[in-house]
Amino acid sequence: MTGPDSPSTALPGCDPTGLQSFAVQLRRMNGEFNRIAQEFAHAQGLHLTDVQALTAILDANPDGAGEPMTPGRLRRQLNITSGAVTACLDRLERVGLVQRVRAAGDRRVVHLHFAEAARALTRDYFRPLARSADTARGHFTPQELAVIARFLGEMNRELVLLRRD
Repeated sequence: MTGPDSPSTALPGCDPTGLQSFAVQLRRMNGEFNRIAQEFAHAQGLHLTDVQALTAILDANPDGAGEPMTPGRLRRQLNITSGAVTACLDRLERVGLVQRVRAAGDRRVVHLHFAEAARALTRDYFRPLARSADTARGHFTPQELAVIARFLGEMNRELVLLRRD
């Protein structure tokens, strides 16, 4: 995922740990992630919102603990209307990437599950991204990776606090 058009990692004349440098690097990384997601959406005949929904569903319950994603939670997380969530889920269900499952304890509650077909499709498509992430991780010590993981976790917590439901 690198090439002659890739931005350099260094920012000339900037403090590499300063807020400006962090902001630029985070924007660059976000832009690259968005480009990759857009390419995946286009390759699969999906909308970018569909890919964002897939990601939200996958990340909602990554280790099997806690509650699965629901349409209401997905609506709030993606900041879209109920109708847009329904249309998105209809598309994803129609192509076999998401399953709607009624909760056993309360049939009014719908849980959203990442279908096995989606796991295989995304695993194959995003394997180069995983390899790139693993290569980048290889440039750091386990202690440095622990700090990076802590920073990313804190950054994600702060971003959630900015969300306006």
